Amino acid sequence: MDRITNPAFEYITNLQYKVKALNARVVAFESGEKYTAMKESFVRQLSEKERENRRLKAELADANARTVTVRQYWSQVFDDMEKEHKKELERKKQKIRMLEKELLAMQNMLAAEKDKCREKVGELYQAKTELEDERDKNLKLKAQINRDYENSSIPSSLKPNHKKITNNREKTGKKPGGQAGHKGHIRKKHTPTNPVDIPAPEKYAAVPDYRLTGKTIKKQMVDIRIEIIVNEYSTPEFRHVSTGQRVHADFPEGILNEVNYSGNVKAFMFLLNNYCNVSVRKASDFLSELTGGELKISAGMISGLSKEFSLKTEADQKKAFADILVSPVMNTDFTAARVNGRKMNVAICATPSIAIYFAREQKGHEGIRGTPLESYQGIAVHDHDKTFYNYGDHHQECLEHVSRYLKDSMDNEPGLTWNRLMRELIREMIHFRNCLDPDDDRDPDVIDPAGVREFETKYDEILDIAKGEYEYEPPSKYYRDGYNLYKRLSEYKCNHLLFLHDRRVPHNNNLSERLLRIFKRKQHQAMTFRSFDGLDNLCNSLGMMASLRNRDKNLYESVASIFSQSVYLV
Repeated sequence: MDRITNPAFEYITNLQYKVKALNARVVAFESGEKYTAMKESFVRQLSEKERENRRLKAELADANARTVTVRQYWSQVFDDMEKEHKKELERKKQKIRMLEKELLAMQNMLAAEKDKCREKVGELYQAKTELEDERDKNLKLKAQINRDYENSSIPSSLKPNHKKITNNREKTGKKPGGQAGHKGHIRKKHTPTNPVDIPAPEKYAAVPDYRLTGKTIKKQMVDIRIEIIVNEYSTPEFRHVSTGQRVHADFPEGILNEVNYSGNVKAFMFLLNNYCNVSVRKASDFLSELTGGELKISAGMISGLSKEFSLKTEADQKKAFADILVSPVMNTDFTAARVNGRKMNVAICATPSIAIYFAREQKGHEGIRGTPLESYQGIAVHDHDKTFYNYGDHHQECLEHVSRYLKDSMDNEPGLTWNRLMRELIREMIHFRNCLDPDDDRDPDVIDPAGVREFETKYDEILDIAKGEYEYEPPSKYYRDGYNLYKRLSEYKCNHLLFLHDRRVPHNNNLSERLLRIFKRKQHQAMTFRSFDGLDNLCNSLGMMASLRNRDKNLYESVASIFSQSVYLV
């Protein structure tokens, strides 16, 4: 094996070298040379270290000195900065104290301004409240001023300066009067009482160029003549020689006084006073002038004709009372009257053929007592007087009044829509009802049920609209008529729509209104009645005259016949 590549050999060789080196060092230490060299090296290193320490100490002292100087400088700077800072803080504190004082003053001023503002806001709210209150008052006054026959129960006679009634007919361009091709409406010819023949003129009769056509031209002059017919009855008188009793033959019935008036005279004066509403004095003067001053009726006798007529028609009045009780529909209403300056009332119960007036001291239940309505079991047509709901079986309210009240709501609540919609719906329902055949006597249920249900649905929808509008904008305390009407239409729905279910029921109370208007004209002419009995007699007379007119008889002849008999029989 080669020596060079042997590891063991190399290892041994290295150990040998190390041993030699260590032996050499041991010899050096044993001889002292190594210690001497080490001591000299240590002294040199120690000297260098001392010199380095002195240098470092000098540098440290210099650094300390510089540090002290810098510290002094910084301390001085800090002191200066602190002083300046303290001065600045003092200035800031002074400024803060000044600002605090200003802030306190401003807060006091702000509190005072807030108090003033609060007072002003309170005054503003009060002013706005008063302004709103005044606006509502103005609305109420405006509503009262603008109320007329179109939007309330005020009759047109009390609004003489009402607007012109419009003519909605289409213009044809034709001239007024009779039209070519149409049969003319000539005056009625009468039976001649005094024929007068006019001879033919000679200029036509004697000339051969003119020949007779066989046609006679006739023209009449109608005249009237008032003449007094006086039938005087006379009979001899006898006297008993012993007793002195005076006797004579019986005069015909009705001949009681020295001068008596026939039924014709009484009927003429009665109708002139109570039908034509001519005052007692003027009626007397008019008859006197017609007769050339021969016939002068006293005012007392004319005033007593109503009582006489009332007494002679008691049987008819009782019969009318019984007939109206069994009628299926009855119209009723009240109106005011005056007796010796006191307020009284007149009630009306009517059907298309019967009318009965009642003089009453009060309205309400006291006024209804003694009238057919007290024990009536049919359908009552009336205005919205809640007293009437205690009588009768069913009720129909007058839609003409409702339509006028809706017009009033439209005028005073222009921002709402329900009133216009309801008014249009009422007109549509009335038109639907009027288009039904009035001669159709079939059961009331034959009225188109689908159409009626559609109307009722629209009715409810409009009431829902009204509810929403009044919830969004509550009614004013000064004008609640529209809101009250909405509540009334909602609560009394069946009483406003009954006419759609029964063709016998009218949609309005115009029959009572027309009949009461007759009394109102008399009240306007008489101004006031002197006694309640006089009012009662007039009411009985007006009812009988209305019933006589409905019988298609001559009113004058019927009244004259009543006055001519002690008891008038139908």
